[in-house]
Amino acid sequence: MAKTSIGVVVIAENEADRIGKLLDSTRFADEVIVVDSGSSDATREICEARGARVIANKWPGYAAQKQFALTLAESDWILNLDADESISPQLAEEIRATIEKAPPAVTAWSIPRLSRYLGRWIRHGGWYPDRKIRLVRRGQGRWEGDGLHEQLVSPGRTGRLLHPIHHDVYRNISDQLRTIDKYSGVYAKGRPSLGGWFVLAGVFHAAGKFLECFLWKKGVLDGLPGLIIAMNSAWYVFLKHAKVWESGLE
Repeated sequence: MAKTSIGVVVIAENEADRIGKLLDSTRFADEVIVVDSGSSDATREICEARGARVIANKWPGYAAQKQFALTLAESDWILNLDADESISPQLAEEIRATIEKAPPAVTAWSIPRLSRYLGRWIRHGGWYPDRKIRLVRRGQGRWEGDGLHEQLVSPGRTGRLLHPIHHDVYRNISDQLRTIDKYSGVYAKGRPSLGGWFVLAGVFHAAGKFLECFLWKKGVLDGLPGLIIAMNSAWYVFLKHAKVWESGLE
């Protein structure tokens, strides 16, 4: 009986500083495909040196790029990863064992994701377990969504794996702030402008977000990184409100 095959697909652009860690963790896979949207650093060379198949594709948006990558894999099961993620040996072993005995009705598996930030694994504040559907049967998954909330969906039953994907979520605080600026802009784009009251509402919503992350979801247990995450989460909420108001000034 032939072994059930597993492929890994990744989208990337200028990830030379961290994609090697991902590729080293996916040596258990039968094929690894990286879709590069125009890197100007050594991303492509690093991937090819580690045996990955690299395909160039102009950036069409997150969901569309991930869907394009998904269609390239020829393995029985396909693991969808981001360039800032990696697979522990325990998760690799669990995936291998799972796909060999997966019931036909199960077309996808969700996997918890454990993020590392500011030198610490973050287990509170709403960041964990952060389950995502990432492992699907070939032909049984599709990426959907906009620039903020793309997700992998599958028509059949979804199982649950136990070991987490490791996620190096941000390079540093500045990287998190750049991401906040980017995604708050995506949120505001195309939305109708609202009056100054909406900015005031953002103050209260931001305060609620801080309390949610730091106290209710126990971010306080993650120490100073937990405090920084809660503050930046609140800033993101406020910035979304401010940018929606700002769009009416243009």
